[in-house]
Amino acid sequence: MSDFQSINDAINKRAGRKLGPSIVVSLSLIALIWFALAYHREIFAVVVAVAVLFGIREIVRAFGARDIYISVVSLAAGALGLTYATWNGGVAGLAIATAIAIPLLLIQLLTKGPEGFVQSATATTFSLLYLPFLAGFLILLARPNNGLERVMTFVVLVGCNDTFGYAVGVLLGKHPLVPTISPKKSWEGLIGSLVFTVVGGSLSFAYILSMDWWIGAVVGLMIVFTATCGDLIESAMKRDLQLKDMGS
Repeated sequence: MSDFQSINDAINKRAGRKLGPSIVVSLSLIALIWFALAYHREIFAVVVAVAVLFGIREIVRAFGARDIYISVVSLAAGALGLTYATWNGGVAGLAIATAIAIPLLLIQLLTKGPEGFVQSATATTFSLLYLPFLAGFLILLARPNNGLERVMTFVVLVGCNDTFGYAVGVLLGKHPLVPTISPKKSWEGLIGSLVFTVVGGSLSFAYILSMDWWIGAVVGLMIVFTATCGDLIESAMKRDLQLKDMGS
């Protein structure tokens, strides 16, 4: 038991996070997503909305630690509005709801007075776009009749990117990708993500979506690029806000 604990501690230290809880949470989320899409696709929109609300709680706390005010109630209301509009109106619903939510949120901030308005307005707008707006694209994936296949393909791609980037980075990572922002992320891990996500994309598009394999390869490349950029952006935020982690 002590040997296993030592190995586990070494892996966690090398990766910068606890592996066991991450696996349990990931598998639970996959099961929940599959259940929602397989039995009643509207449940998936609710799951996304709840996840976004947890994310809003974390990001409001993060900005609040640096005395940057965001109204959690107003932002949560805007997030729920975006979710509802996206599920019912598709791309147009997401665009219109976002265009309405931003000025309403800024008007609400005016009630606090001019002091710190620019900081609060910037943080609020960023939070709306970073969480509910981007989450809206998950809902767009789930809306069609083949929503289960589309979302599960996305899960496969994200899983390949995270799992193999993590594994290759822990086992072989020696060259930091951007050490000033995310010292744990390595070039070797990025290459692992790239190779396996392209392979996973090719196979999932061919066998799950019945589409040309090369489309999946291209989408796999895009997933790695956007996911890596997203990780670096979050790491930069945590360093700027002097946070150890943003749990959601």
